[in-house]
Amino acid sequence: MTSGPSVSERLEATLACIERNNPGNRIFLSLDTACAQDAATQADARRAAGTTIGPLDGVLVAVKDNLAVAGVPWTAGIGAYRERIAEEDSGVVQRLRLAGAVIVGTVNLHEGALGATTDNPHFGRCINPLREGYTPGGSSGGSGAAVAGGYVDMAVGTDTLGSVRIPAAYCGLAGFKPTDGLVGRQGLAYLSPSFDTIGPLAASVGLLRASLDAMAGRDGDPRSLGQPVSWDSRAGPSGVRGLTFGVPGQIGDVDCEPAVLTGLQRARAVLESQGARVLDIDLGEWHPGAARRGGLMLAEAEGAVAMADLLDRAVGGVSAPFRALLTFGAKMPAARLVDALDRIARARASCHRALETCDFLLTPTAPQRAFAHDAPVPDNQADLTALANLAGCPALTLPVAAGRGLPGAVQIIARPWQDRRLLATGEAIEAALVG
Repeated sequence: MTSGPSVSERLEATLACIERNNPGNRIFLSLDTACAQDAATQADARRAAGTTIGPLDGVLVAVKDNLAVAGVPWTAGIGAYRERIAEEDSGVVQRLRLAGAVIVGTVNLHEGALGATTDNPHFGRCINPLREGYTPGGSSGGSGAAVAGGYVDMAVGTDTLGSVRIPAAYCGLAGFKPTDGLVGRQGLAYLSPSFDTIGPLAASVGLLRASLDAMAGRDGDPRSLGQPVSWDSRAGPSGVRGLTFGVPGQIGDVDCEPAVLTGLQRARAVLESQGARVLDIDLGEWHPGAARRGGLMLAEAEGAVAMADLLDRAVGGVSAPFRALLTFGAKMPAARLVDALDRIARARASCHRALETCDFLLTPTAPQRAFAHDAPVPDNQADLTALANLAGCPALTLPVAAGRGLPGAVQIIARPWQDRRLLATGEAIEAALVG
């Protein structure tokens, strides 16, 4: 017999909490109450019969609202899509349901997934549960807030230039961007097909690992890839002894909050104390700000294609700043796009060359911790996270104690298809980082 509340009891408590708090924190956009209650009842029955499916059976999950959940609105955070109802589940939601996950509902995001504060002009300003009035980051801000607020166990986000890892960092969570192609994207409202990836956020790396097992797989996404033989969902080192972590000198080119650098030094000390080698390295042609701007230009150009219907006619429900970004992407001169592609290629090659000599790269996740919604938005939020998107590499963010106040976060980047090794490494060190 399993002790503790049933899945159904946990779900009902969560639904009551959402009803009570959501008008103020604007985390959830839609609830899938009937389906969630049915899934919880089935999970409880399996638990009682001793036939649970696996580690995600009965886990409460929230889904970013740019991923389709059948029967509920599928807005991508855009007011013009407020009445769009998903006809079927996205591929990743289908796979999570098969693993026994209970899909509670969809959560807020930055408009069109193009931004990193989740101050959404159509669906409300999403609040970071760690501090009233603060941003949870973005664009998957609702995903981070849903987990940090205790509403769900795991949330699904999408990451274009850091949109899973930045909210995880701001909300004190673990977050994961998989290798490009590992998680199929059928049913994703695209911003940038070149960079968009789907990844989980949770309070522990162990739950990220279980989530990736369920989420990985090919579907109708034409860019999804079969898992290579080298990708083993079970294998992974039990510690970090003997591993080499490279710390790029280019971090010094990014204006980082002192507490963030304190967190990086703490992570470095923890790794060294556990037998890892931590080296200062040079990533050559990676220039963080320039590379991030190159990635953003390509994302804006691709977003203008993906959401052309918002520009082809006079459409309400689109903010002026978002329309301006799409218009800029649609009218981008070829020379600027070529320059952006060159910046991306240089950053990608520099990252891959560095990972030939190091097992992992170690950086801060974001240059700053969470900040007030009313404060100026820093331009450099994605300077460090963008590297993994440009290079197609898996990347993990972990919370790290950074002195008094809000947590800091560090990012660990691995070679493509070493997702499992990266998660096992993160699991080995996560407790020491916040202890």
